[in-house]
Amino acid sequence: MKKFSLKRILTSIHFKIAVVFVLTLLATLELVGAFFVKQLEQQNLASFRDQIALPAYVSDSLTQTLSGGGDNSQVNSTIHTTLSNLNNNSISSAEVIDINGIIRGTTDINTQNTVGQKITDQNVKAALAGKKYAKDPIESNNNVRYQVVVKPLVTEINGANKTVGVVVVHASLETIYDNLDNISRIYLVASLLAVILGAVMAVVISRALTKPIAEIKDRTVKIAQGDYSGEIKIQSRDEIGQLAENVNTLADRIEETTNSSEFERRRLDSVLEHMTDGVIATDRRGRINLINSSALQMTGQGDVEAAQGKSILDVLNIRGEYSLRELLDGHEELMLDFSQGHNQLILMAYFSLIQRASGFISGLVIVLHDITEQQQIEQERRDFVSNVSHELRTPLTSVKSYVDALQDGAINDPEIASNFLKVAQDETERMIHMINDLLDLSRMDSGTMRLDAEFVNMTELINYILDRFDMIIANDDQPQKRYTIKRDIVATPAWVEIDPSKFTQVIDNIMNNAIKYSPDGGLIRVKMRLVGQELVLSISDQGLGIPKKDLAHIFDRFFRVDKARSRAQGGTGLGLAISREIVRRSGGRIWVQSSEGQGSTFFVAFPFTMFDDEDEWDD
Repeated sequence: MKKFSLKRILTSIHFKIAVVFVLTLLATLELVGAFFVKQLEQQNLASFRDQIALPAYVSDSLTQTLSGGGDNSQVNSTIHTTLSNLNNNSISSAEVIDINGIIRGTTDINTQNTVGQKITDQNVKAALAGKKYAKDPIESNNNVRYQVVVKPLVTEINGANKTVGVVVVHASLETIYDNLDNISRIYLVASLLAVILGAVMAVVISRALTKPIAEIKDRTVKIAQGDYSGEIKIQSRDEIGQLAENVNTLADRIEETTNSSEFERRRLDSVLEHMTDGVIATDRRGRINLINSSALQMTGQGDVEAAQGKSILDVLNIRGEYSLRELLDGHEELMLDFSQGHNQLILMAYFSLIQRASGFISGLVIVLHDITEQQQIEQERRDFVSNVSHELRTPLTSVKSYVDALQDGAINDPEIASNFLKVAQDETERMIHMINDLLDLSRMDSGTMRLDAEFVNMTELINYILDRFDMIIANDDQPQKRYTIKRDIVATPAWVEIDPSKFTQVIDNIMNNAIKYSPDGGLIRVKMRLVGQELVLSISDQGLGIPKKDLAHIFDRFFRVDKARSRAQGGTGLGLAISREIVRRSGGRIWVQSSEGQGSTFFVAFPFTMFDDEDEWDD
């Protein structure tokens, strides 16, 4: 049984409904009563004024008496006689006042001594003067209310109306107001009875309305607590009945959704727990609310309870370098170093926003991937480039100097000297080329490579580079491999801001690969198109193509699709890596499309600028 609570009763909806109903009824009765009493008062006063009105013959007699002149005593006597003939019990007193404001007669025996005196009433004076006055004022004298009727006495003289006096009638209103008070008391009692009856009816009706609402409330409280058992009994098909039916349906749907969500949650927990990558989820303030075992181990947080609630900036040790706003606004990935002593641990953190359809960001998801081994391999490659560069530069320089000395005449035997010099020069150039490649990569890694960018007409530059390859095959009587270059280049001048020398190196690398891996007599297609805001250059060969599994690594350093064949043909595995770095640093893109056995197509794209023929450029 529920404990009695006055506050609960006062705040309940059935109490509010009853109070509103009673107040509405009370306000309605008050308005109706006030209007009724006021109308009744006005009607009674109007009827009373008609009742105390002087008969026409009395008004005419008084008018003739005042307008006829004569002795004042005789006029006063006539007026007194006329007033004495009034037979109206409702009239308390009647006074006749002439045009000069002098009282000429009165019916009140207690005020006979005022006859012959001048009046002081301003309203009567206004009536005598023909000004605006109150015809039916109500006055109070000794707590008695009187209805006063001021009636001018008017006669016609020479065709014009002239006021000759005024009759002032006083009549007590106490009887009328006593009747009104009695009626008001009766109405008040009836109103109180109606309010009491209305209150009882309001309580009964409100309880009938709020009972099913209370059942719905109890049901929704159980649903909120996770109890979906039971069902609301539908008593009617009105709006409340429909609401109860919808709550029953909602409970069933929530139960189904909760069971499904619980299953998905358990499955997600299982997936996260067995992932090798670390996964962390935060709220919109960057506080961790989910972390799996791999992330705990990578970040050294111990257990889940210790990590939850911490800031992601502290867990990833990046508070001094980045703010939460910077992570939310744009950072998609970060490299993190969690190495301790000889135990190296390099993580790549990938950030993704938890964003609703409305655009509201409610948190972050961070995936931590261990790239320690990858970084070690990359570091080994860099070390190898540096070591090879330093180990080979000095002997190569010596060999080249020695060869130059032989060519100057140090060797007397021309035939031997010529053969030796040719072999030495070929090997020297090949090794110097490799060294230069390694040095270029080293400069790129350290950020010291310099690009002398300038605006270049790409149409002319591409044709110039291809002309060199055409000239090589045309001037060689016995080439190792024959090829044909087919050009499809737009004639419109397209200007690109690049380093011409570095770009020539990129095209040389791609063309040499196309020639190297194409069959003898193969066709190399070179196309240049303006696509949107980019100039796109493509170079296609008829070689063996690149396996699908190797496409993602074709631009990696030292990568060779067929290592044995590449070494036999003199490849170092650095040309495409250098080309990618040059294009990227020049603001462009490079990629490849290939199918095994069907050749390869390399694409290079740069943003371009169109200039009018009238534009003049001055170095």
